Amino acid sequence: MTNEASTVPQRLVAFLPNLRRFAISLCHSRELADDLVQAACERAILAADSFVPDTRFDAWMFRILRNLWIDHLRRVRTAGPQEDLDAARDVAIPSGETASHARMELLEVSVALQSLPHEQREVLVLVCVEELSYRDTAEVLSIPIGTVMSRLARARKNLSELTGISMGQKRSSDTKGGVA
Repeated sequence: MTNEASTVPQRLVAFLPNLRRFAISLCHSRELADDLVQAACERAILAADSFVPDTRFDAWMFRILRNLWIDHLRRVRTAGPQEDLDAARDVAIPSGETASHARMELLEVSVALQSLPHEQREVLVLVCVEELSYRDTAEVLSIPIGTVMSRLARARKNLSELTGISMGQKRSSDTKGGVA
């Protein structure tokens, strides 16, 4: 194992929250997300020698996780329907009016996010939550950068319509992925 490869497990530990968040957004199940993250970690550690040090570690890990998710979907297709869990309700927050409103808003956005088409939700989570550039998102999903931009625009529009949030004129980033 090379010296660069030995840093993969160290990077992996710091990156686990992001990886788990992306896994939950894909499968909607905390238990399945944990299984996917564990499998992705195993695969990354075994393939540590193939990681190129000057490339984006997060994009590499998201691609590994997404490929595992696709493999899982293919296996489930032959086994029957997926189990749909609403595990998001187990999040503990302090009591009070502000917390209640925040929880209701979070639930509304979560429901709206889950109702987006899979392709739009995937791009939205990678760009807006995981803060990947358009270029890195395109690489993770193996799609053209223009497709990332159009899916993201549709996802933002649909999400704003579903939640009643006004989009306004300002964009979150006019320079994502080096595109001005």
